[in-house]
Amino acid sequence: MSELFGVPVAPGAPLTAPIATVDAVVVAAMDEEIAPYEQRADSLAHQRHVGMARSVIATIGGRQLLLIRSGIGGVNAATATALAVHAVRTPLVVSTGSAGGLADGVRVGDVVVGDEHAYAGADATAFGYALGQMPGMPATYPAVDTLVDRARNRPGVLVGAMISGDSFVDARTVDAHRATFPRALTADMETTAIAQVCYSFGIPYLAVRGVSDLCGPTAGDDFRLAVDDVAALAADVVLDLLDVPAPVLNG
Repeated sequence: MSELFGVPVAPGAPLTAPIATVDAVVVAAMDEEIAPYEQRADSLAHQRHVGMARSVIATIGGRQLLLIRSGIGGVNAATATALAVHAVRTPLVVSTGSAGGLADGVRVGDVVVGDEHAYAGADATAFGYALGQMPGMPATYPAVDTLVDRARNRPGVLVGAMISGDSFVDARTVDAHRATFPRALTADMETTAIAQVCYSFGIPYLAVRGVSDLCGPTAGDDFRLAVDDVAALAADVVLDLLDVPAPVLNG
């Protein structure tokens, strides 16, 4: 018997049936983005490293979450997510952390929940596909409706489309991205790749990101100062949507 992300699996992993169940798999690119969940945990167990990813099973408010720090970028995120959903049974995968605010009116510190997800750089229009669509895949990847509807009723949360790509959106490209994806509120490097993995395996998906910087002339400003704070805001929303009780603060 071997193990994957701290969970025993039968020979032939990772493509064997999982034998453990969690309430959700939560994927973030950076340690700073997964830290708010670890800080809220009642207990942490089975910390492991697999490839570029680090994992730990967290118990928070009576729920078990497999937390994955995947590394930055779509390949790291997709690889870690595929391994995770073969390590455990889960009813939900969540992409969390920070993102750049793309749409006019989005501000640093906002929390955005995605209702659909597309690739910022995908262009197979010569073959009849929509901009942002990977050939052979849907034009956008949806989020789980019940949690999106719950998010719409939460004060301080914006709901809309998210785009992902390998390039940082700045003043040179922001107008083109806004024109191509008029519903997109944020841009990042991982959410759509994770969404594609979930679509492929038929697993419900949700992306919740805190806005750490703005895509435009000030892109990148205050990123290192804000990422911890906005990741914590995103974690609060995720746990609220999962009905995990808020931590009790002493003092």
